[in-house]
Amino acid sequence: MMTVNEVSKLTGVSVRTLQYYDKIGLLMPATYTESGYRMYDEICLERLQHILLFKELQFPLKEIKEILDSSDFNRNRALEQQIELLTMKKEHLENLIFFARGILGLGVRYMDFSVFDTKKMNEYAKQAKETWGKTEAYKEFEEKHKNYSEKDDQRLQVEFMNLFVEFGRMKDMDAGCYEVQTLVKRLQDFITEHFYTCTDKILVHLGKMYSGGGSMTENIDAAGGEGTAEFAAKAIEIYCNK
Repeated sequence: MMTVNEVSKLTGVSVRTLQYYDKIGLLMPATYTESGYRMYDEICLERLQHILLFKELQFPLKEIKEILDSSDFNRNRALEQQIELLTMKKEHLENLIFFARGILGLGVRYMDFSVFDTKKMNEYAKQAKETWGKTEAYKEFEEKHKNYSEKDDQRLQVEFMNLFVEFGRMKDMDAGCYEVQTLVKRLQDFITEHFYTCTDKILVHLGKMYSGGGSMTENIDAAGGEGTAEFAAKAIEIYCNK
């Protein structure tokens, strides 16, 4: 485990930036000390590597979070696409350097603007984003969501959070007991019916998000009481490992 200061020294990312990433749910620490200090493990550092690579490619933080949080995110595939984009960027910069040297040697009459064309790189980036962001689950969500009114959205949000109110009432029970596991099944069915097909794999990922800190954890704990998000995540993990 590493402190936020140690991570900052290792990566060159400022402490303030790491704190901001935690606040927006982009990079949350593995745990907190009793004194409230952030602690990061190897999984956190690997995620930070992806964040920095995407940032280098000019991806907005919101898009980076959506990509990394996608249930279908594939580390190796992402790295391959990042390498391809970085290679294109390298070639683009090399062309610009050659162009600048040409201006220096031949004067301002050297009028070749083709080196500024980034269409190929932008098109590949667009396709990569579609690969990461437009998963089958996301497409299914879009298809179902297009028929929902604002009132429908509000109603579903209330019903969804009510499930966590029930989790909160069960916090003192064994997370693996029949009643709690039945509630996990209800949660999974609710997501499948109203949003997208919630497989066990997706549900495990959601459980980690619920207890991972940030606004998601705060909202769940506000509904069911402190510790509800962590309890729900534990129950989900037991359910999906059966």
